[in-house]
Amino acid sequence: MNVPELRSRLSQAGQAHLLQFWPELEEAQQMELYAELEAMNFEELHVFFQKATAESSQAQRDGMDARMEPVPREVLGSATRDQDQLQAWENEGLFQISQNKVAVLLLAGGQGTRLGVAYPKGMYDVGLPSHKTLFQIQAERILKLQQLAEKYHGNKCVIPWYIMTSGRTMESTEEFFAKHKYFGLRKENVIFFQQGMLPAMTFDGKIILEEKHKVSMAPDGNGGLYRALAAQNIVQDMERRGVGCVHVYCVDNILVRVADPRFIGFCVRKGADCGAKVVEKTNPTEPVGVVCRVDGVYQVVEYSEIALATAQRRGPDGRLQFSAGNIANHFFTVPFLRDVVKVHEPRLLHHVAQKKISCVSPQGQRVKPDKPNGIKMEKFVFDIFQFAKKFVVYEVLREDEFSPLKNADSQNGKDNPTTARHALMSLHHCWVLNAGGHFIDENGSRLPAIPRAANGKSEGITAGVNYNLKDANDVPIQCEISPLISYAGEGIESYVAGKEFHAPLIIDENGVHELVKNGL
Repeated sequence: MNVPELRSRLSQAGQAHLLQFWPELEEAQQMELYAELEAMNFEELHVFFQKATAESSQAQRDGMDARMEPVPREVLGSATRDQDQLQAWENEGLFQISQNKVAVLLLAGGQGTRLGVAYPKGMYDVGLPSHKTLFQIQAERILKLQQLAEKYHGNKCVIPWYIMTSGRTMESTEEFFAKHKYFGLRKENVIFFQQGMLPAMTFDGKIILEEKHKVSMAPDGNGGLYRALAAQNIVQDMERRGVGCVHVYCVDNILVRVADPRFIGFCVRKGADCGAKVVEKTNPTEPVGVVCRVDGVYQVVEYSEIALATAQRRGPDGRLQFSAGNIANHFFTVPFLRDVVKVHEPRLLHHVAQKKISCVSPQGQRVKPDKPNGIKMEKFVFDIFQFAKKFVVYEVLREDEFSPLKNADSQNGKDNPTTARHALMSLHHCWVLNAGGHFIDENGSRLPAIPRAANGKSEGITAGVNYNLKDANDVPIQCEISPLISYAGEGIESYVAGKEFHAPLIIDENGVHELVKNGL
């Protein structure tokens, strides 16, 4: 260890405080801290900090509202407004999958801290009757989609699954997949890679120590994806496999349609190099980012940057003008990703998030602040929309495709295990009703179902948005259908048509199971 040289580097960078406790450290702790600091590029970090904080203050000054335009109808596909085209889009998507042209990329760097667990979110069990984790549900959707594409086109095919972890989640994620034999997928088609980490900093640019021998590090945001793709040659792996396009999504959405054939087919038919799947905002003040144009360029504008009057604006049809709620669900062609990685990534600026960061005081005491005391710098996956030559937006129904898992059940009653579990069971209840099944109570009376807004019924595999019945209960009937049986509501008529069921109901590869109240 060349400590004098490191001290000199730190002094020049204005970060000499990082060795403040060096004499107190044990040898193993000194080695750990030395290795961490030796790997850092302090000049680069200084540039990141200066640009990010300047951009942050500039964004607060600029009047965003006058520069915003809604997504024009010609680039928008809608699961409810374009029902006559859904089958064609779906057929195109299944064809692309059958030709081994489609990969999926999972953003899984987050730990379940807000859920009250210390392991990766994808390993979380929301309490479904099957007790499947988010990772297993997504893996089984990939397996089913491979089967469906083969069934329709006669080709055995593979949807490679790229999983971006972080330093905190890489090892436990890989161990979990190995333990569960990759949930039936082939090991060589599940590719793990790791996003970068950046140190947390004070408001004046000093790197924060989490412990006397340890820097406070955080993942560099889901937009760290692009730097990670370059560093670990992931785009080259996609090209080697002949992949043409990639579906990118976040781990925490229990309803995510992984490699959604309709979304893929819509983007391919439109000739898009970049696409975003969105849900319609429930109300003007819902705290989600909005996909729109700013100064003619597509981006996501955070809800906090939009004035209330702008958020409330409605069009002639009564819909919110800025209604395209971002759900971190994207389509990219591989050539577009290659350009991003090689040309555009260095131009992406970090966003600043003010955070309460546990740290060590100058006196060596551990501090848990009760208000923000520093910043974390991160990039967002949607930062690259601006580089697209042909950008499109695909709007879907929230109840079919979006129920994020962010909070523990003890928190604010939103986006928690209960809401995620209920969303999945409500959807599966709809599938049963619309395939001709019925639920009955303990007296044998049929439970009510109510019409959904959209009418008609599709013969396609992803017919969910066309279903005309839904669950009438606030608390859904317990009903779970394995993804190995149905990707999105298709193919369950043989199990349920004309039949009556008591809940809880599970339909899986072993058949139909009605669970009695006191267990199996």
